[in-house]
Order: sequence, then structure tokens, then C-alpha cells
Amino acid sequence: MPAINPEILVWARETAGYELSEAAHRLGLADAKAATGEEKLAAYERGEKEPSRPLLLKMSKQYRRPLLTFYLDAPPERADRGEDFRTIHRAVDPSENAMVDTLVRRIKARQEVLREALASEQDHERLAFIGSYSLAQGSHGLVSQIRTASAFDLAAYRSKHSQEEAFRYLRERIESLGIFSVLIGNLGSHHTNLSAEIFRGFAIADPIAPFVVINNQDAKSAWPVTLLHEVAHLWLGQTGISGAAAEREVERFCDGVASELLVPEAEIATAFSAESLRSFESAAEIIGRFASELKVSSTLVAFRLMNRGVLSQDLFRILSVFFYEKWKAHKESQKQKARENDGGPSYFVVKRMQNGKALMRASERLMRSGELSTTQAAIVLGVRALKVGSLFSHSSAA
Repeated sequence: MPAINPEILVWARETAGYELSEAAHRLGLADAKAATGEEKLAAYERGEKEPSRPLLLKMSKQYRRPLLTFYLDAPPERADRGEDFRTIHRAVDPSENAMVDTLVRRIKARQEVLREALASEQDHERLAFIGSYSLAQGSHGLVSQIRTASAFDLAAYRSKHSQEEAFRYLRERIESLGIFSVLIGNLGSHHTNLSAEIFRGFAIADPIAPFVVINNQDAKSAWPVTLLHEVAHLWLGQTGISGAAAEREVERFCDGVASELLVPEAEIATAFSAESLRSFESAAEIIGRFASELKVSSTLVAFRLMNRGVLSQDLFRILSVFFYEKWKAHKESQKQKARENDGGPSYFVVKRMQNGKALMRASERLMRSGELSTTQAAIVLGVRALKVGSLFSHSSAA
């Protein structure tokens, strides 16, 4: 095998978010009389020693890079997130940003393979709505366009028996536009879970294979507004990543579009009185009940009330923390129930749900037509090639 460029070793470690000492520990480079583990790794990164294949395999696993990456002539360019719309009110751990970059890189790789296959189809048309709108046109026009194009019926959405069913309905309406929606919030294990503050959603504004990614580590009640928020970015022609705080103008715009589609301003204006929202206890109960009936998050309702001036900013912040802690407790309770019930749904059920019907159907169709190989379909679907056939067979049986 060719010699390893030491710059690759430095790049792989740094983009994984590790300092020398932590990386040495993770790679099992133990201290010795002659050199510490950190010094040993530094020697490899200076090119003074050639890493063995077993060590490269460890680096591949710990740095979350394919083994062949370490044999490149030079470090590749950093993964392009598109625009970064996030506002984060705390110091971000380098490993968190590294995981976001890895996730974005993987999603873009999946999208590019699918895009190439779709583009090769003779009858595949470019989606005219991608990049067809601007901020200057105002949010109400975009609300109307998305509602009409997707045939989204708010009454039908609210009539569903559960939050999951309501989201499924909304997702199907959005995917009918030719948009692929993916639920993913980690790199394959709970150890790499990403909080919604760091990453809530991601959009790839491509007229052939537009992607929307939703962080499924966030509350399920937040998924609908994230989906519609990212769809608004597609209409604006913007590829980029969004976080929990919407402080930039474009983020407030997209939040406004999503909010109006799910909880119209006219409805908010008549549903609450300022008097009923003066105390924390009363506001928490009323907002929680209203949000549950409408199949949206309590924080979204509180946010809309604050924007109307009916709810104070201080009370909004207190309620936001309360609703978040309540959701965390519920999530932990659900995890415990899943553990008690043999671990919850099967691998294939989870993967189908994460990929969405549009991506599953397109991948299967393109495989049958020969536009996608099994290996390429595995990349698109985020699974191993050996599992592709079983994933489709389980999908047909569902």
C-alpha cells in the first residue's frame, strides 16, 4: 500500500473533533517510558512513523472515515453545509460540529447518488418551485403556495388520532411534491445523538432531488414545523442547516411560514385571552391542551402567543424550559417501555420510517430499471448492501 500522508491523519482527527490526548486514548495508544500515547500519535502525524493497518482501522472507526480516505494524496475539502442559519447560545464542543459535518457529508453523498440516477431518467422533470420565491414577497404568499401545491388540509391533519399519524399525513403531502424527507439525528448510535439546538433540520435545494432532513432526536411534536420550515428553504432555493433558535431574518421567515400553515394567526387571535395567560400554571395547562388538540408542539403555540404580545417574553422562556423538560421525561419513559417490551420496533421498520416512502419507492424503482445498483441503493438508503433486499421485502409486506 502507498505511504500515508501525515496531513490526512491530522485532518481526520481534527474534523472528528478530537484533541491529541483524547484521540490517543480512543486509539489505545498507551503511555510508555519512551513516549506517551499523545507523543506517539504526534509522531505519526508528523510523518516520523508510518501507521500500521490495524492502527488505520482504529482511526477509521474512531474518526468515522472510510479506510480508503487515509490513502488519499491530500485532505479533501471540508464538507459544505450550505448556508449556516443557526444561532447557538452556548459554546459548541468541537466533536458536536464534527458530527454535524459527518452527518451532512453522508446525507449529501446519499442525495448525489439519487440525483444522478433520477437525472438519467428520460422523463424526469426539474421541480419548478425550487428557488422560485424570495423573502421580499412576504410569508403569506408562500404559505398559500405550499398549501395549494401539496394539497395540505389542516382539518385532515388535525383529525388524525395521534401525533405520529398527523406527521405521517403531512409528510406524505410534502413528499407528493417530489421532495425526499429523511429522519436522522445521529451517526448510527445513541452515543452520537445530536441535540436540536445544534441541528434541527437541513435542506438541499436541488431541482431534481430536493432533500429535507429532520433531527429525529427532537420531540415528535416539533417534526411538523421543522419539515415545513425546511420546505420553505427549498422554495427560497437555500441549501443549509437550521438550529433551534430562529434569530436570523430568514429563519424567522421560515418559522413564520411553518407556523401559519399549522396554527393560523386568525385562530391564535381568538383562542386565548391575556388574562388566562398571566400565571405559569394557567398558561402551561391551556397551551398544552390547545397544542395537543392541534397536533403541534406546545412551544410553537407559546411562540406564536409571544409574537402577538399576549404572552410575555419572560413567561415564554419559563414555559419553553418547562415544555422541554416535560418532553425529556416523556422520552425517557418511552425508552423504558421499549426496553421492557423487547426493545421496540424492528430494524427494518425503523429504517423505512427514517427514509420515508418517497425515498423507498424511488430507490426500488431505480433498482428495477437498472439506474441504481444494489450498492448504490444501499448508499441512498443508508444501509448495508446485504440489507437492501430485505428492506424492500419488508416494505412490501407492510
